[in-house]
Amino acid sequence: MNKKEAKKEIKRLGEKINYHNYKYYVKNDPVISDYEFDQLLKKLEKLELEYPNLIAPDSPTQRVGGEPVDGFTSVKHKIPMLSLANTYNYDELKEFDERVKKNVGKVEYVVEPKIDGIGVALLYENGILVRGATRGDGVKGDDVTSNLKTIYSIPLRLMEDKLKNVEVRGEVHMSLKGFKKLNKEQEKKGEPVFANPRNAAAGSVRQLDPRIVESRPLDIFIYFISHSDVHFSTHNESLEALREAGFRVNPLAKKVENIEGVIKYCTGLEEERDALDYEIDGAVIKVNSLSKQKELGETSKNPRWAISYKFAAKQATTQLRDIVIQVGRTGALTPVAVLEPVKVGGVTVSRATLHNFDEVRRKDIRIEDWVLVERSGDVIPQVVKSITEKRTGNEKQKDIPKKCPVCGSESIHTEGEVAIRCSNRMCPARLKWRVKYYASRDAMDIDHLGGSTIDKLIEKNLIDNIADLYFLKKDDILTLEGFKDKSAQNLIDSIKNSKKQDLSRLIYGLGIRHVGKYAAQLLASKYDSIDELAKTSPEELMGIDGLGDKTAEAVGTFFATDENIELIKRLKDVGVKTHEEKKTQLPFQGKKFVFTGGLSSISRPDASDLVKQVGGIVSSSVGKDIDYVVAGGKPGSKYKKAEKLGLNIINEKKFKELVGKK
Repeated sequence: MNKKEAKKEIKRLGEKINYHNYKYYVKNDPVISDYEFDQLLKKLEKLELEYPNLIAPDSPTQRVGGEPVDGFTSVKHKIPMLSLANTYNYDELKEFDERVKKNVGKVEYVVEPKIDGIGVALLYENGILVRGATRGDGVKGDDVTSNLKTIYSIPLRLMEDKLKNVEVRGEVHMSLKGFKKLNKEQEKKGEPVFANPRNAAAGSVRQLDPRIVESRPLDIFIYFISHSDVHFSTHNESLEALREAGFRVNPLAKKVENIEGVIKYCTGLEEERDALDYEIDGAVIKVNSLSKQKELGETSKNPRWAISYKFAAKQATTQLRDIVIQVGRTGALTPVAVLEPVKVGGVTVSRATLHNFDEVRRKDIRIEDWVLVERSGDVIPQVVKSITEKRTGNEKQKDIPKKCPVCGSESIHTEGEVAIRCSNRMCPARLKWRVKYYASRDAMDIDHLGGSTIDKLIEKNLIDNIADLYFLKKDDILTLEGFKDKSAQNLIDSIKNSKKQDLSRLIYGLGIRHVGKYAAQLLASKYDSIDELAKTSPEELMGIDGLGDKTAEAVGTFFATDENIELIKRLKDVGVKTHEEKKTQLPFQGKKFVFTGGLSSISRPDASDLVKQVGGIVSSSVGKDIDYVVAGGKPGSKYKKAEKLGLNIINEKKFKELVGKK
């Protein structure tokens, strides 16, 4: 690239980055992911490094962030709020460490979660909050004091006299639970929902009416003292002073001795990321010694004593190439987005759920749209929103299917439900998912019976329902492609062994709508057999603590259907265990357990089985009704909630003693 071409490219990149800065900081409506934005900025920085005489005074690299929005008074920060340099791999972290040691020698670090919210500066005089401002362009920000005063975790008066005249930095954010609740309220009011908690927090802080801000579930973590008349020797010491003064400091902040400790922390934090009730997008690494921080100094944009390690992006933009229909075990016709493959959360994503057609219409998602895709933990990737400003006019809406794409039967829409369903109970797609669900690890645990094998069994007309599995012979299996003598026998043995599974697994495996693992265990703890459960009225089921009305109605409907009555009869005839001994003989009858963190000597499924064997129930969430919280290695947010509720928390060893496992 010659100088003329470089000048043109620098201008193009600058305009593009300024536009995305405007969308992110002013409009609170980003159209690209953080990772994509960082790559644009890095490209510009590289070009300007090659051609320093082409750097313009208004280049995005010469400022920290976006301009303050109209409607607020602009105020100057006591100390500029610089941005952090970003890195996405451990090699670059090691290079940062080498630069630090080269300048100031051996150092300790403090590592903290990088909260995905909006940065603010809080100014206290004589221990009283006098001003709160957004980061703005780093030098000046918007005075949002009235808004920040509505956040209960921001102290209006400091608790200790040690800190009196001080400016602190923090990150306003929104919990995941609060975010979901806010979006539900937005939907009810017919207002746009927020794309993610960060946008919700940023949009809330910038509201001109503090009463709106007060209604939003905002929180804050304070992470830094930018100015103080009190001297501290280390960053870690200053964090402790912040805690003592009444600020909320992230409990996961940790001092480590070297860069190896930093990397170990970052690895563990990324694993724990999805257990937290707030969004983090990385970790912040700071030199602990404040004198060495001062010695290292900063550039015009970034401090040299700190760096941000960014996790794999959870969101990315890509193009939606098609919308196909997937038929589930209950017959629900689910729209699925076929995407131009894109990396999200470290995984290449080519498909994402669109949930249902109401969602498709509400979000106005069309074929050939550019869309924002999100992936969180093990959750199926989903399309967050369409980017309408990128439309060319060639985008097409997907019609609601009038027929099932698999069997051609009419689709039906029951009043009060969002799902469109296939009307054919014998639809091959429905049968496949019902069998797969029945054979799953949490249900009847039939090894060697995967989706492709089920497809082959259906294609050869060897099964029409779940009970047909128990009539299969070895010779039937040998007719399937890919099976030989040993593998066929393994499958037959696994099907036979499933007859002995406990009642809760059978109830779960039947695929009754709204009956998950917890509800299945609850029903099995109350009733000794399928026959007893089948005779119970929906009204009686509604009286069971912890069982919802929809679940009770679904159970009643399931056992009132001729097809299901016949299925249960056939399962009993082939010897599937449909009853258990009286539960009153079990020592932990009805006691509720929750697991959090990794277990070292037993797998989570096996631990759950032990609970059920002694009459207990395994819950996936923490509440006041939980009897035992079993904490393994690196417990997550469930552990913290259990502590707050004062629940009985036990370790793995104590758990095994309780259930009689040596």
